[in-house]
Amino acid sequence: MFGFFKKDKPAATEAAEAVPAAPAAQDSAPEAAAPKMSWAQRLRAGLSKTRAQIGGQLSALFSRTRVDDELLEELETLLITSDVGLDATTHLLDVLRERVRRERIEDPARLRDVLKEALTKLIAPLERPLDLDAHKPFIIMIAGVNGAGKTTSIGKLAKHFQAQGKSVLLAAGDTFRAAAREQLETWGARNNVAVIAQDSGDPAAVVFDAVNAARARNIDVVLADTAGRLPTQLHLMDEIAKVKRVIAKADPTGPHEVLLVLDGNIGQNALAQVKAFDAAIGVTGLVMTKLDGTARGGVIAAIAKQHAPSRPIALRYIGVGEGVDDLQPFRAAEFVDALFDSPQAG
Repeated sequence: MFGFFKKDKPAATEAAEAVPAAPAAQDSAPEAAAPKMSWAQRLRAGLSKTRAQIGGQLSALFSRTRVDDELLEELETLLITSDVGLDATTHLLDVLRERVRRERIEDPARLRDVLKEALTKLIAPLERPLDLDAHKPFIIMIAGVNGAGKTTSIGKLAKHFQAQGKSVLLAAGDTFRAAAREQLETWGARNNVAVIAQDSGDPAAVVFDAVNAARARNIDVVLADTAGRLPTQLHLMDEIAKVKRVIAKADPTGPHEVLLVLDGNIGQNALAQVKAFDAAIGVTGLVMTKLDGTARGGVIAAIAKQHAPSRPIALRYIGVGEGVDDLQPFRAAEFVDALFDSPQAG
């Protein structure tokens, strides 16, 4: 169902993102296998570093005997240094101070609950699941800087959509890095997903062919990869804008989603990336990867605050591990619970 193409010489300038190995045959007895963790458990485990940065120190603050200005000032410092960002921190502290005054809160444990409520309310606008049934094919264009995890995220999204009963086609629009196409073909072979690719050439042409192929094959979802680029590389930002225009020529209603993949390790730099890519291609959704490897998960609050006044950009998916099931839709209350609860909870 999927084609194999002559390979370009591997690019030496960038290492390929890892593609998890296919599961080995299960020769051992079923009872020897480790019990599969629920998503809530994987989320808590994946956010352990962020929870240690935020939750651990919060526990110390909220174990005090009274709520006072010193506690609120230390809380403000903690949130800022945990990549929540100045604007989001100011907003949260304003909410807390108002609630303390209005409700005469004196118990730090109660203040902890108020902070959870305020943080959940702040990031809740980011929680907007994709509606893949709105168009057919539903065309998703995926962008991001080098190393953010774009290609791996595409493979995981393909598996996720297949689990929803959707047929998927991949477009190898990263023609700059030969390894990117090879990775997509590996994901395609593993999941029985067609991959449209070329040995070289215009990435916009590859995506154009993919959209037409999806229409001809009655495919539900097209995932279009693009070459990694920095926001400062203006010629490459112009190129990705061209890819979007060409998609619109192949399907006047597309692309139906423009996903920006962000590496959770970059912290506040995510704000600049969102701003730059949004200006170039009109980002409609975000994928935050590698949250299991960083203590900077608080940046999600900063992103929510940055776009809250005008057009909040949806955080569609978050990744907390290398497994194919470790990329899941973002849910605000679930995320906040995982930050505040103990690792053993749930």
